[in-house]
Amino acid sequence: MAERALALLLAGQQAAGLWLARLGRRLGLYRLLPATGRARGDVPGWVLITLMSAVLVAGLLAIAGPALQKMFNEAMDQVHP
Repeated sequence: MAERALALLLAGQQAAGLWLARLGRRLGLYRLLPATGRARGDVPGWVLITLMSAVLVAGLLAIAGPALQKMFNEAMDQVHP
């Protein structure tokens, strides 16, 4: 079950990367020219990166949350005053 969840996560991550690459090409974010004129910077790109990072963290936490909680509880049980 864990292998399937990891495979789904990796497939989703790959699909998201491809989607972001296509979006970047469509918006012209691949250009390495200095901003001129009415350019406002790459705010939509940074917002997208922030949202994708939050989604990845939430996904990893949903998958690995119980295991991390178990590891934390076991470590705390080994601490002696």
